[in-house]
Amino acid sequence: MSDRLLRVNAYTTLDLVEGRARGHEFESEAPGVVNVTAPREDPEHVTLQVELDDTAIDDLTAHADEIDLSTAQARTLAETLESTADRVDAARDGDDCL
Repeated sequence: MSDRLLRVNAYTTLDLVEGRARGHEFESEAPGVVNVTAPREDPEHVTLQVELDDTAIDDLTAHADEIDLSTAQARTLAETLESTADRVDAARDGDDCL
């Protein structure tokens, strides 16, 4: 990702994820970055950041999406991610038995 807007370093939550951008008339796959952060001083929210490699997507200019979450929203998202991951693991384990 040559023209990153998000800072990527050893503390980045997930780098090099497989991502997808969809619009009304396009769908493109690209590597990306996902990061979770909070302000260093007086944090009042959690920020979820996503950026896809703009060199792999012709239909979008370079951009990063950010969502500010309350702590309750962040916990709800974390719980949903956990339960969905458990469901996917269980389905995979079931496939191994076939």
